[in-house]
Amino acid sequence: MSTLAPRVVVVSRRSELDELLARHGTRGAAAFFLRQRGRDLDEVTARHEALRAALTEVGAAVPADWRRGSVERADLPRFLFAPEDVVIAVGQDGLVANVAKYLDGQPVIGVDPEPGRNAGVLVRHRASAVSRLLAGGRPGGEARTMVVARLDDGQELYGLNEIYVGHAGHQSARYVLSVPSGSSERQSSSGLIVGTGTGATGWCASIARERSAVPELPGVAEAGLCWFVREAWPSPATGVSLVAGVLGGDSELELTSESERLVVFADGVEGDALELSWGQRVRVGLAGRRLQLV
Repeated sequence: MSTLAPRVVVVSRRSELDELLARHGTRGAAAFFLRQRGRDLDEVTARHEALRAALTEVGAAVPADWRRGSVERADLPRFLFAPEDVVIAVGQDGLVANVAKYLDGQPVIGVDPEPGRNAGVLVRHRASAVSRLLAGGRPGGEARTMVVARLDDGQELYGLNEIYVGHAGHQSARYVLSVPSGSSERQSSSGLIVGTGTGATGWCASIARERSAVPELPGVAEAGLCWFVREAWPSPATGVSLVAGVLGGDSELELTSESERLVVFADGVEGDALELSWGQRVRVGLAGRRLQLV
């Protein structure tokens, strides 16, 4: 029985130049738009060319007998990944987080097209390294913890950095929060954030810096989560005692909506969100799947 050759799927997003041209039509119009904002078309063009060069080099590094595919970030919700895929994300760190929620064990190689400009936490390789990484066959990766939100109607949403539950406009959301200890509290806040060790350097870290007492944030390889309630409002009907903590193992937070419409989204992608209506419940905890980061 023949073994199906791996497929390399290259994930990217449109460059800023591509987006400017789509909006303004011509380079001249794009240049005028940038000048009005104190920017230069040459800088935007250089970044575009760096991305194109990285994509070309990555494409040339794929073994001749492997299958190929490509997808832009905006089309990820509609793209079907296969178990034998090797995913190469060419762009900023956030692109790896964007694709992670659609994967289940496929290795991900993060390629930084502009070394020195990006943090390079998740896009850890240059395009020139891809040939070596694929030379030995399908590469292995280190497991990164993910977080999952499960609605009571069976819908699920995964995140690599964090999951947000709250009002779509980040205004006051009303709900009942239940924690693993068995305590529960009716709250009004600007949302609940549940983050992983990978995400603990981002949104969760920003919230933690503003608090005088915070739980210890998980490390990137740790099977644990941290959670924060943003701007909980004390009132005769709502409390502020359950505003931060950690989760591990099978422990979960449960949130029951007392608003007409709350949203659940992951890793800052608000366009790919689940919705909760009044009385609907969502449970958030450690995901069974992990990102395999090469």
